[in-house]
Amino acid sequence: MSPKDLSGAVWRKSLRSTNGDCIEVARLTGGRVGVRDSEDPGGPVLVFTVPELDAFLRGIKDDSVDV
Repeated sequence: MSPKDLSGAVWRKSLRSTNGDCIEVARLTGGRVGVRDSEDPGGPVLVFTVPELDAFLRGIKDDSVDV
């Protein structure tokens, strides 16, 4: 995904974030979701489909993803 594709993205972070060490997410075109480090907004962006992101988050919650 090119930076041009991300230019209109509206990035949000959790309201529960208090220390600044968090990620931001944005809805992208084509039903995709962008994820980036809030401390490096110009850095890399991971792009997931909604089902991929759901599976990843479920894996983290049930401790089946090695991160």
